Amino acid sequence: MSWLDILGWAGSALLIVSVMQTRILRLRLLNLAATLALLVFNWGISVWSMVAMNFALAVLNIYYIIKLRREHRGAGTAYEVVAVAAQDPSLVHFLARHQSDIAKYNPGFAGVDPDSSAYLLQHGDTTAGVVLVHDAGAGVAQIDLDYVTAPYRDFSPGEFVFRDSGLFQRQGVRRILTRPGMITTHYERLGFTPEGDHWALTLEPAPSGTGATA
Repeated sequence: MSWLDILGWAGSALLIVSVMQTRILRLRLLNLAATLALLVFNWGISVWSMVAMNFALAVLNIYYIIKLRREHRGAGTAYEVVAVAAQDPSLVHFLARHQSDIAKYNPGFAGVDPDSSAYLLQHGDTTAGVVLVHDAGAGVAQIDLDYVTAPYRDFSPGEFVFRDSGLFQRQGVRRILTRPGMITTHYERLGFTPEGDHWALTLEPAPSGTGATA
């Protein structure tokens, strides 16, 4: 098997993997890699119609990747944090709809505490995630649930919620702690530091002009 055959098989496999993704940016990046591989393969075997098709698909993928990054880079306009009651129907529906995925990324989450503060993370008309916190005293808020749906996980909306929105600073919160046992793959990227069995973030003063809604 030649290197060209290997490239063709690899590109085909990557194309299949790409369309299985639920994360939009990852789908586009993998699809771009697949179309570029197949473009080179079809160029090598002189199938020009497929070369043209894969070139067009590569251009479209690049366009949408740039568009996605631009839309989500300005988090202050891309997202809005909306405070809701602990038993708000929209919150209850969202939690029920994503129950199995929430359990996967937030083991030990037992439901909404009536004393928790609840926030929906909105991207336009779409609910991208939910954050539940409670007052731990002395200017400390503890995260009970931090969940974002799969299509938005590549865009780090948590950076907006915890660092840029000013949501917690306006409430006098100086530090945010994760709940012990939470899966913490993204907290270090957001500026949290490990402290025993949890992660902690010390907040900067509230920025002027945010996308948070009380």
